[in-house]
Amino acid sequence: MADFDPRRTPARADLAAAHLRGQIEAPRYAEGALHQVTAAVAPLRAKPDIDAEQETQLLFGEVFTVYDEADGYAWGQSQLDGYVGYVDVEALSAPVVPATHKITALRTYVFSRASLKSAPHYLLSLNARVTPEAQEGRYVKLVRSGWVPAIHIAPLDHAEPDWVAVAERFLGSPYQWGGRESLGLDCSGLVQTALHAAGLACPRDSDMQERELGRAAAIDLDALQRGDLICWKGHIGVMLDGVRLLHANAHHMATAIEPVKEAVARIAQTAGPVTSVRRL
Repeated sequence: MADFDPRRTPARADLAAAHLRGQIEAPRYAEGALHQVTAAVAPLRAKPDIDAEQETQLLFGEVFTVYDEADGYAWGQSQLDGYVGYVDVEALSAPVVPATHKITALRTYVFSRASLKSAPHYLLSLNARVTPEAQEGRYVKLVRSGWVPAIHIAPLDHAEPDWVAVAERFLGSPYQWGGRESLGLDCSGLVQTALHAAGLACPRDSDMQERELGRAAAIDLDALQRGDLICWKGHIGVMLDGVRLLHANAHHMATAIEPVKEAVARIAQTAGPVTSVRRL
């Protein structure tokens, strides 16, 4: 296991995915079974416990490969970004219904009927994956769900033209460790969500993003550009222009904008200096 990142490797002390046979030694191996998230959002936890750390979230319609199930939790791997962990089985359904569309609004209510006066059941967040099965007027009925405004969905291959503008839409959203939803997200969740909305691949955690996104640029706070990613140990933010940094952060407990030089000075007191600038 030393050569494998446990966050993206479906292996634990007692079990590993069958495709890892010959690479990782385990007492037993399991073939995965595909399930789909049918809750608005499903926490993916480090342990099978409601109070365990939320490492990330799965959104409605995403696919999760289940390798083991016990005590109300499924252990497996997200197909979206490869993250491994435990998900409440009540949030999952099978078989998988292939998604054809995605939510393009920051968040949208799912209604009981094709009417804005009907009961709102829950909210779906940006990038949730859906499959319309009927339409009445301005509303579409989603498979395994209710009715949403037709203007809030688009084909799955729709790509927002400006991922930085997408990230800015989250301004003021509460900070939530491991969050990927519009009601709360963390620094790397903000970057990943915005890039996914633009049709761009992005890993989940800030260290992965620093290592895998774009190319290295000079760490020069006077030469930054819109879309540059500013990286610290355990933190990441995006430049809106040459001077303003947008980031979901625990200092403000929200997604906030601040002058980058002020942010760098403040963060240096806790997380140390900027480790790199990545230019997409």
